Amino acid sequence: MRALKLSPLAPVLEPVHSDVPELRGAEMASVYYARRMAGDFYDFIRVGPNRVLFGLLDAAGGLEDTRAILSAAQHTFRTVGSDLFARDINEADAMMELCIELNKTVLKAAGGVCSCPAFAGCYDETSGIVCYFNSGHTPGLLRDRAGLSELPATGLPLGLFTHMISDASMVALEPGAVLLLASRGIIDGKRKGEEFGLDRVKEVLQQSKAATTKQLCVSVLDHMQQFMHAAPMRDDATALALARKP
Repeated sequence: MRALKLSPLAPVLEPVHSDVPELRGAEMASVYYARRMAGDFYDFIRVGPNRVLFGLLDAAGGLEDTRAILSAAQHTFRTVGSDLFARDINEADAMMELCIELNKTVLKAAGGVCSCPAFAGCYDETSGIVCYFNSGHTPGLLRDRAGLSELPATGLPLGLFTHMISDASMVALEPGAVLLLASRGIIDGKRKGEEFGLDRVKEVLQQSKAATTKQLCVSVLDHMQQFMHAAPMRDDATALALARKP
């Protein structure tokens, strides 16, 4: 996966690589299947001594249709995210404000309505807590000692309404817990009209013995391809995982 970066000297630049920050007591990775065809986008940025902001967006449309939208979204994600968490502000309030600003950015860059499901979170290395919003994205999946649970949508996708509200929620990652995000392209992968589906993603996560988050992401994509008996041809497929070390 290559993330998009906006420069003040040009409205859109060619994609550039986005590195995952080193985490204390945790690990994060994201893996993208093959080449980008549509609107999947992920990014990571450290926003404080103990906080890392991460996000996965899925703008509707093809690669050329979404390039400017995702470039502008990354610029907002990084600049507004860094500014918000630099202040003495409640994390939930910061995440809701970031969601509002991203929504404005998507609408402006698209020149109108553009459905852009998004999941963004801020991971606190000290507490192991993730404060997040899920704007119409597929549910986040949390695996811990209690089993498997979903982090459902807290609001509508970005880019649909000029005035929108998305709640922010918090979830604690106990030592050994794993948070997995799968883009719509994974869930919608089809074979003879049957979708790969969220339940199969859950099965992969539940049964996975992966030693790293990267291996977990690769495993999800491999299972999807095996199910489809082919590579995805029309949509992006992206997995992102965050794991707190035991």
